[in-house]
Formats: sequence, C-alpha cells, structure tokens
Amino acid sequence: MVLSSRMEDVPHFEVTGGVSMARQLAEEGVSHIFGIPGVQLDYATNGLAAYRDQITFINVRHEHTTTYAADGYSRTTGRVGVALVVPGPGVLNATAGLATALACSSKILLVAGQIPTRGIGKGLGLLHEIPDQSGVLEGLCHSSTLVTDPGQVAGALHGAFVQLGSGPGPVAVEIPPDVLSDRTEGSAIGAEPSGSPAPGDAADLGAAAERLLGASRPLIYVGGGARAADAWDELHRLAEQLGAPLVASTGGKGGFDERHPLGLLPLTHHEMMWRADLVLVVGSRTVSPRAGALKIHPDAFQISLNTDPNAFTAPREFDLTITGDARTGVAALASLVEGQIGGDQRACWVDDLDDVRARAHERLAGLEPQLSYSRALRDAMPDDAVLVNELTQVGYVSRYAFPVHHRRSYVDPGYQGTLGYGYPTAIGAAVGNPDRPVISINGDGGFGYGMSEMATVMNHNIPLIGVVFRDDAFGNVQRMHRQQFDGDHHGTELYNPDMLALASAYDMPGYRAETPDELRAILAAAIDARCPALIDVPMGPTPDPWGPAMRPWEP
Repeated sequence: MVLSSRMEDVPHFEVTGGVSMARQLAEEGVSHIFGIPGVQLDYATNGLAAYRDQITFINVRHEHTTTYAADGYSRTTGRVGVALVVPGPGVLNATAGLATALACSSKILLVAGQIPTRGIGKGLGLLHEIPDQSGVLEGLCHSSTLVTDPGQVAGALHGAFVQLGSGPGPVAVEIPPDVLSDRTEGSAIGAEPSGSPAPGDAADLGAAAERLLGASRPLIYVGGGARAADAWDELHRLAEQLGAPLVASTGGKGGFDERHPLGLLPLTHHEMMWRADLVLVVGSRTVSPRAGALKIHPDAFQISLNTDPNAFTAPREFDLTITGDARTGVAALASLVEGQIGGDQRACWVDDLDDVRARAHERLAGLEPQLSYSRALRDAMPDDAVLVNELTQVGYVSRYAFPVHHRRSYVDPGYQGTLGYGYPTAIGAAVGNPDRPVISINGDGGFGYGMSEMATVMNHNIPLIGVVFRDDAFGNVQRMHRQQFDGDHHGTELYNPDMLALASAYDMPGYRAETPDELRAILAAAIDARCPALIDVPMGPTPDPWGPAMRPWEP
C-alpha cells in the first residue's frame, strides 16, 4: 500500500520526505533510477511508487551495479544517471562505481540512505552504521550533502543537479530514514535550463588560437574529458580548420569519429607526438599508467585545455594552460581561428596519414586471435551501437584496434581499471538507449563480478548482449606472473559455470562462438533479435599486447 502520495492528493499539500525526493527527481527530468530497496529507504521507494508513471525503478542485484549502471546511462546519453542505495555496506559497495565515474568525468547522482539523524556520528552500532559515511562520499564526489530536515530534500537534490550541470563528476545526497518519513509542506523546485560550461579565460584562449595559427605542424590530443564533454563536432571543426590530425588517448577514445580523414587511432600518438611542433591537449591528464609524462618532442609548444587545474601540474610541462570545458573551449578556439582564416581550411601537414595508420596497425600484427575478434565485433555492430569494453584480452587490443564511428558509443573504465565494471555498466547504457544495440565484452574473470545481473536484464527485459571471452583464468595476471616469476603463477585459475547452461537458467538465449567468423555471425543475429543474449567465446592463452602497445616510436 502506498502510504503517501503526490502532493496534490494530500490535504494541506503535506508529503513525506520520500515523496518530496521522488517529486523533485521527476521535476529534474529523471526517468530511471538504479537501486536496491532496504529498510532505511522504505519511504524513498514508497515515494517513487507515487511517481512510477514517470520514473522507472530498476532494482539490481548488487549495490556496485547501481553506480556502474548510472555511469553507463550517463556516458551514453549525456543525461544524469541516478543510483539509490542503503547506508553503510550499500554505500561502500557503490563506491567502486563512484570512483569510476570520477575517473571518467561521468555525471551521476548517488542518493544514499543514512542511519537515523539522532545517531549520526555517535558510534552507537546502529544497523548499517559506518564511521564518517559523509567523509567517504566527500572524498569520491565533487559535492556531497547530508539532509537533516524533510523541507531540505528538494533543495538538496536541486542543488545536486545544478552542480552536475556546471561540471563533470559524481555528486551525492544523503537522506536519513527519519527525514524520508517525516512530512513537509515544501514544494518542488523548478528545474533550471542547462547552461554552457565556461570555455576558459578569453586572454588564454586568444593566446592559444594565435599559437595554433602560427604552428606548422599542429596536433590535437584528445582525452577522456573531451569525450565526457561530447566535444565531437567541435573537435572535427577545429581539426579541419587547422589541418591538424586528431589522436586520442585510450581514455579519450570515442571522442571523435575515427573514420574522419584527420582521425587517428590511439596507438599513433607515439609517432605523432614526436612529429608535431605544437600539441593541443584537450581534456587529458597526460600521464602514462606509471605516472610519467607523455613523450612529446621537447621543442613542441604544449597547450592544455582542462576543467581541472590539477591536470597542469608536474610531471607535465605545458607552455600554456586554459582552465575550461572541453566542448565550449574547443568551440571558442574554433571561432577565434575562423575569425582569422575565414572560411578557408588548411591542408593537413601530414602527407602520409595512411602510412601512419599502417605503422600503428603493424604494431598489433601477431596479436591473434584478439585482433580478429576485435574486427569481428566492429563488422557485426552498426555504427551507433555501444561497446562497453572490459579489462579482457580482446578488450585490451580493442583499445587500439576497434574504430569508433559514433558519439557516445564507446565506454571504458578510465584510469580506475575497475575489473568487473563492464556488464553492470552496460545495463545502464542499454536502459538509456533502447533503440541502440549495446554490447558488453568481458573476460570470465570480470564477468564473474556481475553475472548475477543477468537476472536484472531478464527481469526488466533489457536488450543487452554480453560476450564472454573465457580462458578460465585471470588471464592477464596469469601471464604477468609467468613472465616475472620464471613461469610460476599463483591464485589465477578460475572455475566457471557452463555459460550456455547459465544463460538457460536465466531463460536467456545463449550461444557459443569458437572462431571470429562465428562470433561475427552470432553477434549480428543477436543484434537483429533485439533481446537479451549471452555469447560464450572459449579461448586459450593469448599473446601479450602490452609490448606492442607501449613501445615508444623510433624515428
């Protein structure tokens, strides 16, 4: 039974804090929430029941899926993804998704339960109590608010959406159970139209445009911040004006169309960073996985555009920095450049781009069967299909070999490298994009973290296709152990269920592909069917991709 209902149906317009929460989320345009109900959230879910015609509650099987799915939803739609969890262990389970969203500049809102207001900070040992939950959330979010009165619920949520509209990254709002159950006469706060994030200081942008116009060999290096800001069109425009190649970091992959005449796959950066006389870095932290600066020609002029000033510090050595949004900042640079050159466009200074591409692909030669499986994925997927790329042997090669053809169609875990994020994240992507195929590629190690979410997929009829490249091991770790310890390895073997039997147990169509050609055909058919599916791809040991991918370019 719904104990509290919409404001217009209650005398004196009095509603519970839970209804106020749901009403404000509906006002902000939220259409889906990923969560797990619990005793501290009874009045929250009761409030959502009053708005079930506007907000779909996707109940998942693990709290980490709430924030992962919200992240996938946000990154593939551009809208805010919303998660709901109980306090304590629920919040802690959700922090892996928060960390991934923070790394990938993803706009998600975590609505977190709390213990009763009277017990916060007293260490009484109440159900789900942990020390300083608010501090945990503040460390992983751009802002976190604890609500202590039902009249503050709408304002706190509205403030969270204002924060999300002004910059990337997760935010949190904590609401104790007594606040959710108490009543308020407060009304909803109207949603504000999204503004345009600041492009940066005008003088800095002007200086950067002058440098770009004066460069003979400009290069645009695209990072994850540019992808998160959806600077797709703006990057194409600036590159065409300058005749500057576009090259992505692995984190920025998907930030532009890799079929664009000036577009290059990430692996080409080794060579191009050494040939350019100016490098414009857009939305990238520009550090290697081992915390060293990227290798750029020492004589090249380096410009960085980033929302986070921390991205300008050592070990980077930028000559000019601009604190601003990637999309609006690149648009401003394009307008300044266009004001100087008019409608003309410069020819690309690189007369051997096809050779550059070929040299990068040569680095991947011999990485079989990973390379062929990556090509099979691309062949079977429509241009606008979403690939959620996990940490798996085919996924590692796909970072470099899988070309992205459509905006918001490629998802990875960024520098967090959160194993197991893929299938849960893909749930959010599929919910947010019902008209686009979504494919989650996983190793059996990562898939094991979230295979219970097959129940979520079937419960909500989510047309997600999961592909599991199965080698019955934490394959990457096992190979590294063998390389470092004279062939010895420990703790890396896995025992897996029969994947086809697993799919059958969930009433999900299951398939087995034993070659790239079989995967190509099965995946294409599964995409056409527009229903959930699991594809098992058994694999043996695979060659090490890291040497070819990381080896510096030699002129």
